[in-house]
Amino acid sequence: MSAPLELPLFPLQTVLFPGGPLPLRIFEPRYVDMIGRCMKSGVGFGVTLIKSGQETGAASMHDFGTVANIVDFDQLADGTLGIVVLGSTRFMVRSVSRQPDGLNVGMVELLQDEPVVALPTRFADMARLLESVFEDLGPQYQHVQPRFDDAGWVGCRLAELLPIDLEHKQHCLELFDAVKRLEYLEPLLKSLGR
Repeated sequence: MSAPLELPLFPLQTVLFPGGPLPLRIFEPRYVDMIGRCMKSGVGFGVTLIKSGQETGAASMHDFGTVANIVDFDQLADGTLGIVVLGSTRFMVRSVSRQPDGLNVGMVELLQDEPVVALPTRFADMARLLESVFEDLGPQYQHVQPRFDDAGWVGCRLAELLPIDLEHKQHCLELFDAVKRLEYLEPLLKSLGR
C-alpha cells in the first residue's frame, strides 16, 4: 500500500473496475467543478459504491473503490457534461471529509495492482462468452484493450457486465486474486442460465 493520498470521491450506485469504462452524466455543481479540476491537473477521482443514501445527496460509501481517469468528454444535448472514465488503481478509503459544496474528499491508500495471471483452461468458456459480446458493447468500450487470456481482465469485465447484485460486484472488486474472482463468478453466471 502507498502513503495516504487526498482524492475527490464520487459515490455512485455502480462499481468501477480496473480497466473498465464508465460513462457519466455530470450536472451537480460540486461534480462539474471536480471534473474541471481533474481535467486541468490530469489527476483522476475516486469512484465508490454507495452503501446508503443517494447519488444526488449525502451518502455513506464502501471503503474500497477505484481511481477513475477521464478518457473522453462531451457537452450533451441537455447542456450537461458527458464523460467516459476508465478505472485504474484500486484504493482503500482511510477517512472522508466533506467540503462546503458537498464534495467528499478522501484520504486513500492506493493498492498494488494484482499480478497478471494467465486464464486457467477451466474458465475458457467464460472468456469465450465475453469475447462473443465484446464487439457489441458500444463506444464506451473503445478505450478498452481486450485481453481474453488474462484471468484478472476477464473476471473484471464479467463482473462489471453481468446483471448481478451490486454487493456481488463490490465483492469481486475487493478480491485480489484473479482465479478466486472467476471461481466466485462461475456459479453466478450459471444461475443466469448461461
